[in-house]
Amino acid sequence: MFSRYGMALVLSFLMPVQAHAAPMESLPSVVRVELERARIPVDAVSVWVQPVDARQPTVAFNAERPMNPASSMKVVTTFAALELLGPERTWTTRIAIGESSQEKGHPIGNLYLVGDGDPVLTYERLWRILRRLRSLGFSTIGGDIVLDHSALVLPEHDPYAFDGKGLRPYNSGGTGLLIHFNTQQLALFPGSKAQDPVRLVAEPPLAGVEIDNQIVTSSRNCDVWFRDLNAKMDKGRLTLTGSLPANCGPRVWGTSPLAPSDYGVAMVRALWWELGGAARGQVRNGLTPADAKTLIIDESVPLGEIVRTMNKWSSNVIARQLLAQVGRESANINRSSTDMVAAGVEATRQCLIRAGIEVSGLEIGNGSGLSREARIRADSLGTLLVRAWQRPWMPDFVASLPIVGRDGTAHRRLKDSPVRGHAHLKTGTINDVKSIAGYVLDQHGRRHAVVMMINHSEAGGSQKAQDALIEWVWSGVPQVTEPKPAASHEKPQASPKKASPRGKKR
Repeated sequence: MFSRYGMALVLSFLMPVQAHAAPMESLPSVVRVELERARIPVDAVSVWVQPVDARQPTVAFNAERPMNPASSMKVVTTFAALELLGPERTWTTRIAIGESSQEKGHPIGNLYLVGDGDPVLTYERLWRILRRLRSLGFSTIGGDIVLDHSALVLPEHDPYAFDGKGLRPYNSGGTGLLIHFNTQQLALFPGSKAQDPVRLVAEPPLAGVEIDNQIVTSSRNCDVWFRDLNAKMDKGRLTLTGSLPANCGPRVWGTSPLAPSDYGVAMVRALWWELGGAARGQVRNGLTPADAKTLIIDESVPLGEIVRTMNKWSSNVIARQLLAQVGRESANINRSSTDMVAAGVEATRQCLIRAGIEVSGLEIGNGSGLSREARIRADSLGTLLVRAWQRPWMPDFVASLPIVGRDGTAHRRLKDSPVRGHAHLKTGTINDVKSIAGYVLDQHGRRHAVVMMINHSEAGGSQKAQDALIEWVWSGVPQVTEPKPAASHEKPQASPKKASPRGKKR
């Protein structure tokens, strides 16, 4: 029996040879078959395939039609961030005290934890920062511990607006002092038989949050193991319900029980007291005085590594942070009042225009793809992938995308196919939307930019059609040979401004 990729090879010899001057304006037969099985009309699909060393696509189907890309929109945010900030860009979180607020090495006034909009300030890094403070001899803070979020000016965010599931980490908003992705991880340990209590360890600890764990062990299959887990927050009490199959073994589930500013206060308070520290005042949010003296600094990993974290596991909150950072560093921004997300959207649009990418119909939204209004054309997304391949930061861009059959959100796809390990693809899924965008290395060693977006009520069942396209491209169908490309008319792009020794633009 033929596999899909084997059938694609056979069908390739039955299809008429495509002229080099024109792309295919119809879908490969193997893709059409899978779409029909999924009851998805071709009008609900757009596809773009182009070798990265070619001047034109091999497939352009409904490619000029703006479609919702779901999380594949993150490749747009990644392109703009790497282009405008540079892969070496880092962020610095610091601890400071007022110039006249210390006596014999101990603060008698307030202590300030100052954010820089770092997208990846984890629980472990914050613990290290506070431990350094204790190691310097600080034990009791004379005043308040103040958390400064003012690095980013963001619009109001309602975590319940998208799907009503406001405690799910994917719905969390950003802030100038984002800590641990605003997520509390819950380590779950099922019992040996049905209805046994599931033991739980909450990481990190959050002061003032009481956990009511009602999760029990079940005997169902371990497929979508978290399907009936639920969390509800009411007046500081986090109630967890649902079940975990016994044969799943230990699992980690996440919630976002607090708004980002409240989450930071709860975590700092818990960690400082856990380290043996104290404060005569309270832990609160506020602003850092201009004369504050920096005691400790902690630098993030470079942007090139941050986008890898974002895209491999499709982190919406990192994408939101990066779009705001692009806006923060755009020209002539008034940091005291400008909505940095809106500024980031405009800076990204101009970045794409300069790169020769069509922006008609483009709606970037919050940069994460978690939006019903987000739109982009398949030819725009495909051209962006080709342009990214030509950039000096290309290795960081490609390495950020999940590898089919191996890691990230694509780790379970095509595991038994020769395509496994030969494609880097950002996936996107929300209700009525399913997409892929990235690169496929065919069996002849040629790399192709591949985009497929489905907007339809049956989109959730379209994975086999996407996989058929991936295997079709891998098979090298059709082989296109072109003369050596003429010199590009795209204006050369200036390299990002050289970073300071600490990695920040000045």
